[in-house]
Amino acid sequence: MSVPFVVQARCGDARAGLLQTNHGPVETPVFMPVGTQATVKSLASGDLEALEVRIVLANTYHLAMRPGARLVRDLGGLHAFMAWPRAILTDSGGYQVFSQKGRRKIDDDGVTFHSHVDGSPQRLTPESAMAIQADLGSDIAMAFDECPPSDASRDVLCRAMERTTRWARRCVATTPAPGQLRFGIVQGGADLGLRAEHLAEIAGLSFDGVALGGLSVGEPPETMHTVVREIAPRMPAELPRYLMGVGTPADLLVAISSGIDMFDCVMPTRAARNGRLFVRGGHINIANAVHCIAALPIEEGCPCETCRRYSRAYLAHLFRVKEILYYRLATLHNLHHYLALVRGARRAIVEGRLPEYVVERGLAGAA
Repeated sequence: MSVPFVVQARCGDARAGLLQTNHGPVETPVFMPVGTQATVKSLASGDLEALEVRIVLANTYHLAMRPGARLVRDLGGLHAFMAWPRAILTDSGGYQVFSQKGRRKIDDDGVTFHSHVDGSPQRLTPESAMAIQADLGSDIAMAFDECPPSDASRDVLCRAMERTTRWARRCVATTPAPGQLRFGIVQGGADLGLRAEHLAEIAGLSFDGVALGGLSVGEPPETMHTVVREIAPRMPAELPRYLMGVGTPADLLVAISSGIDMFDCVMPTRAARNGRLFVRGGHINIANAVHCIAALPIEEGCPCETCRRYSRAYLAHLFRVKEILYYRLATLHNLHHYLALVRGARRAIVEGRLPEYVVERGLAGAA
C-alpha cells in the first residue's frame, strides 16, 4: 500500500501536507476535535461540518465499554453511528487503561482492568485493541502502547518502551478494517536519548504514521517543547507526524514549527465548558464580573457563529445560570479559534512566513 501522505510545502522544519483517508482528504497541519464517546461534547455533527472539521478523534476504551464495538459495527460502523461523513481517528485505549492506577495489572500480553462503568473485569491486548478499532471502522487506528507517568524512572521508561515495541509488532500483524491506516506511538518520557532510540524502533515497523505519546501528562511545558523540538524533525519525513493530547495554542505552534502535522486535545472543549474562552494571544474567563455588562463579542472580528450573534454579557448570563446553550456556543467559539489558528499556520507555511505568523498571533514565545 502506498503511503497516502504528501508534503506540499515547507517552512524551516514545518510542513504543509495532504493525508488521504477513506472519508476524504485531510490538509495538515490539522487539529482534531476530541469526540470521546462518539460526540464532541455539546455539538452535533452538523456543527462540526459548519466549522469545516475534516477529522475527529474518538476513544476506543470508552466506546468498547459502552455501547460496545460490536454494536457500533452492526449499526454500520462509527461513521454511520454518529452521522459523521468525514475522517475519524481512534486511539487505542491505552492511555485510559494505564491511567487507572491501582485498578489495572500489566503483563507482557496485555492489561487486565476494571470497567469504570460497572466495575466488571476487562482485558485489553494489542490484538483486541486493534480488533475493536476495526469493528469501529475508523480511518486511522492507533497502536496499543504503554504510557508511563511523567515522573517515571529511567527503568520504568525503558520497560514501557520495550513493551510498546513488542505490542506494536503485534498490532501491525493484525488485519485492519478495509483501507484503515495505522499509526505507531513513540514513548520515552522527557529523555531525548530514549525518545530517539524508540523512534528508530517504531519507525522501522510498517505503520502509516508515527505519533509522539506520553507528553502533556504532567511535565512542565518547557520540557515538552524541548522533546518536540528535538524529536519531531527526526520522525519519518514521508509519514504523517502526530503529537497526542497537546495542547495550548502556543504548544501547537511550537509543534507545527518543529514539523508536527496532527494534533488532538480536549483543552478547547473542556476550557469552554469551564468558562475559559480563547482570544488572540490569550483567553478570557467569562465568569469574571466585568463580562456581565459587556456588549462586545468574545473576540472582535471573529467570524464564528457565537461572536457574530451573541455578546459576552449574554454568554456570562448563560454560564451563571448553567443553561445548556452556553456549552454549545462556547465550544463553537473555542474550536473555531483552534481550527483557525492551525489553518492560518498552514497558509503561513505555504507562503514561507510561519515565524511572522507566530508573532502576529501574539504567541512569539512559540517561535
